[in-house]
Amino acid sequence: MTSSPNNLPSNGQCTLVGAGPGDPELLTLKALKAIQAATVLLVDDLVSDEIVAYARSDARIVHVGKRGGCKSTPQEFIEKLMIMAVREGENVVRLKGGDPFIFGRGGEEVEHLQAAGIAVTVINGITAGLAALTSLGVPLTHRQHAHGVVFVTGHAKPGDEGTDWRALADTACKAKLTLVIYMGVSGAGRIQSELLTGLPATTPVAVIQNASLPTQRHITTTLARLASAIGDSGLASPSVIVVGDVVSGVAAAGEFPQGSAAHFRAA
Repeated sequence: MTSSPNNLPSNGQCTLVGAGPGDPELLTLKALKAIQAATVLLVDDLVSDEIVAYARSDARIVHVGKRGGCKSTPQEFIEKLMIMAVREGENVVRLKGGDPFIFGRGGEEVEHLQAAGIAVTVINGITAGLAALTSLGVPLTHRQHAHGVVFVTGHAKPGDEGTDWRALADTACKAKLTLVIYMGVSGAGRIQSELLTGLPATTPVAVIQNASLPTQRHITTTLARLASAIGDSGLASPSVIVVGDVVSGVAAAGEFPQGSAAHFRAA
């Protein structure tokens, strides 16, 4: 790719870093080193203060929150900030909750940076969908209960029809798949209705809020009661909805590890 002189970066660099689900002890060593070396950090809302505290004392920290239902920093503005900082010679870290490439808009940012002639490094993080069910002592896949897992968003981009839940339900039933739904709490009623066209009403469901954090809460219920159970429990975003037979293992897991959050079970 040929870049014009105005597009050529200086000695700056850019790294997209996955901060994991929230618990600072779930950071990878590579992520920690990148955070500690950064001179500029652009930080998402879902990154905990404990993780941001690893930044060097003279680092410039810019909070660029993006959360459903809240006032968000425009994506175009974030990308311009990243490019400007790199061209000024900064070591830029774009710090994201979970993993940059799983519903983190990392793909969009890499495309824009590369178009500006800037090389990008990506450091993976543990995604909330994995950490959430793991915290309950249950796997996402199981040789008897789930032959695969699908990560899917419950929040469509404006103008996009979004996920075909009916088709997904039919596939999940036939192929024995676990469904991990991000950003699905606000649309739980519609998701439930559509999934019931292909999955049994008795399909186990777990909803986990603030996975891995001291404030974590969860409910277990059935697909037939998903929306009402969320309403009764008061769970809100950020939460992950897990649908599939593996969730039946939550009860079998018995006692949760020391320090785990209180939980609620909906009939």
